[in-house]
Amino acid sequence: MTELITPVAPAPPGGPAEPVPAAERRDRGLVRRLLRPGLVVAIAVVSVALLWAFVPGWFTGHDPITGVPAQNLRPPGADHWFGTDHLGRDLFARVVHGSALSLQAALIAVLIGLLAGSTIGLLSGFAGGAVDDVLMRVVDVLLAIPGLLLSLAVVTVLGFGTVNVAVAVGVASVATFARVMRGEVLRVRQATYIEAAFASGVRWTGVLRRHVLPNSAGPVVVLAALEFGQAILAVSALSFLGFGAAPPAPEWGSLISEGRNHLATSWWLTTLPGLVVIAVVLATSRISRALGGDGSTTW
Repeated sequence: MTELITPVAPAPPGGPAEPVPAAERRDRGLVRRLLRPGLVVAIAVVSVALLWAFVPGWFTGHDPITGVPAQNLRPPGADHWFGTDHLGRDLFARVVHGSALSLQAALIAVLIGLLAGSTIGLLSGFAGGAVDDVLMRVVDVLLAIPGLLLSLAVVTVLGFGTVNVAVAVGVASVATFARVMRGEVLRVRQATYIEAAFASGVRWTGVLRRHVLPNSAGPVVVLAALEFGQAILAVSALSFLGFGAAPPAPEWGSLISEGRNHLATSWWLTTLPGLVVIAVVLATSRISRALGGDGSTTW
């Protein structure tokens, strides 16, 4: 009786392949995700915008405040990359110097929303009961009001200015941060290690500081990156409406607003600052999706 012999594949010349450790596979996946062209471009755009804010002199030597009337409304060219406005001021210089005000306001707004919203969500989710009911009803009221409308109401009370605009935008984002933080705290509270910490005699302040807050902060940080782009849009919108810094200080929203009167003949006054705002907002959104581990995005 003939036996059936299953052929065995020969071993590779270098011996059997060793399994790749999980940490190395994770690092390789992170590198592949970071090297996606879209993410590289997004990081480059945000980096340039930040350099504009901190070292504008590296990118332009023109004065953003004082112009040359004889060179007013010049189209984009070699001397003036973004053209000039109705007072002969270099538009590219105004966009570069205006990034400091716009990004500063967006950063203040995100910090206000992050700190206040995270505190509310942390207390609400951890304390529960009547504290949760009261705080969440306040959050529900804030969520019922459109963000831009709430920002308009707050900045009307506070008055004009970049800082007041930032505070208004930050107040409008508190509810979003509070909801996300509360959801994460409720999830972490049910974990076994939380029960073990209480059973071992750790006080609630220690549990909150050592276990609940560190394990709940990840999604909130990702939300902060996403909200940074939304804050730029909101700050630019309020500046467009005239609530930002007083002229002649350049802000991205006010630059777009100033170009409306010459839109028919000088398209660059509104279009080019608007494209800068769009590029920075899209770049921050792409980076936030990468921080959140969105594997569905391939670009």
